[in-house]
Amino acid sequence: MHRILVSALILIAVATGAEATETDVSEYRAAPELTAQSAENLFLLGKVWGYLKYHHPRVTAGCFDWDKELLEVVEDVAAAENRDAASNVLAGWMRGLDDPRRECDIEEPADVHFSIDKSWINDEGLLGAVVVSELAAMGTMSGNSGAQHYVSLAPGVGNPQFQSENPYADLEQPDWRYRLLALYRFWNIIEYWFPYSDLITADWDAVLKDSIPRFVSAEDDDEYVLELMALIAQVEDAHSGLWSAYDRIPPAGTHTVPVQIRSIEERPVIWREAEDSEGGLAHGDVILAVDDVPVGELVEVRTRYYGASNRATLLRDIYRLLLRGPEGSLSVRVERDGRELELILERTPVDYGIPRTNDRDGDTLQMLSDDVVYLKLSSVSQENVSEYVDAIAGRRGLIIDIRNYPSAFMVFALGQHFVQETTPFAKFTYGDLESPGTFQWTDPVELTPAEPFFDGRIVVLIDEASQSNSEYTAMAFRAAPEAIVIGSQTAGADGNISAIPLPGGHRTVISGIGVFYPDGTPTQQIGIVPDIVAAPTIDGVRAGRDEVLERAVLEILGDDVSEDELLEMTRLPHAPTTSQ
Repeated sequence: MHRILVSALILIAVATGAEATETDVSEYRAAPELTAQSAENLFLLGKVWGYLKYHHPRVTAGCFDWDKELLEVVEDVAAAENRDAASNVLAGWMRGLDDPRRECDIEEPADVHFSIDKSWINDEGLLGAVVVSELAAMGTMSGNSGAQHYVSLAPGVGNPQFQSENPYADLEQPDWRYRLLALYRFWNIIEYWFPYSDLITADWDAVLKDSIPRFVSAEDDDEYVLELMALIAQVEDAHSGLWSAYDRIPPAGTHTVPVQIRSIEERPVIWREAEDSEGGLAHGDVILAVDDVPVGELVEVRTRYYGASNRATLLRDIYRLLLRGPEGSLSVRVERDGRELELILERTPVDYGIPRTNDRDGDTLQMLSDDVVYLKLSSVSQENVSEYVDAIAGRRGLIIDIRNYPSAFMVFALGQHFVQETTPFAKFTYGDLESPGTFQWTDPVELTPAEPFFDGRIVVLIDEASQSNSEYTAMAFRAAPEAIVIGSQTAGADGNISAIPLPGGHRTVISGIGVFYPDGTPTQQIGIVPDIVAAPTIDGVRAGRDEVLERAVLEILGDDVSEDELLEMTRLPHAPTTSQ
């Protein structure tokens, strides 16, 4: 289960679900005009269709093309004049799946983190008596010994894999039925297989109800894409996003200004700029407005489309794309040296080569002093672990910078040198194929000691750039007896990702396993809570200071370092020599 937490970017590229097959598509069908009743009917269909998908023995055995079953019944359900008529359509359709009646006695798992509430399947007021009767006859367990046609668990890890989902990549403009299929597929995957569904702020049933009219009435593919983004964002998982349409996340476009923007004091601040940016944006500039629209208004409008586990991540992602758009010019109002400036800038292609990490420029391994070694994980290599271990031998302290995404999986290769006894640092939850919506605990994951042991002070640096593998690595290194974590709130999205294909050739991902400390303390949304809170300030950025790194050096050297020495060894290499 704990062997490796795989890079999200790798999995997004390769785990896109079932291979595209020729789609059995009739002519494009115009969306019906939804009434309140037809919307309610479609809500019931989405719930029942999803429940049967993961519980009906013949569906979980792969006897049906479950998408096709939906497409064949959705119009009749939508057209039903009242709830009883819709229930009769649903019940008749369920009977047509062949009689699944048989005793099914599956033992409930013993070590459960949480299970979702399935009591709605007995609610006659919601479903009608005939549907409740059919569901009761089927039984609440699939009776298939954990076989699931539409989902499996990744070997050695346990995150769900949705291997039989058709992405319908040849549908350039999915009609209302396929748009509903996308909504139902994603909603039910979250309902039954998302290990953090208990943390979703929104009422998940209400999300389905509210989304149905918008998915049905979306006039073109652009509207469909925006609704998918808005749906995914409500999961509040920084791993999630409509990655197949990244260039259409507002503001849409393939061009931007060649700078890196960070959220500093919750304001968009220029952190790195291109070398030839003279006369344009400068290090430490605070962006106030884009094309005369204040940043606060842009954040308010765009928040709906950004999946984020917490506000730090939300602002990180919105600010990253703040200046994106079509090729051409834009106006940007900034605050610099206590005054406001209006700049006219030109966008260039997005791939401009500026790092998106918040760590220190330069070599992977840096000697800040004779006593302090700095190691940034954005460029580490497992082949060089012995070099790193040799470099820190006999030093007073090691600063491990994870304000980035590790270039190599270092949890065990490096972490084993930080402990002298077997030390647990995390445990996971994973879904139960026999009881969809139930998530079980694993045994704790442990660091096993290896020579040589480093007995100096270990300081781990984190911030909003620390996500997934970065957070998991911080958990592992924090378990060392001489370790301390310094920084600010991390992304709060941990666990191997699971890819979800969606009609129209789209895809998203979710955090596929739950990641917790050994005592059950959560990390999702909360992130890694630092032992010492330290964050950059706008004044510090303008002065070229790395205030988080400064705090780390002080933790190791204390009074043995002067202020001038501290500033000299921690100064941002990419910052100007004087404030702007």
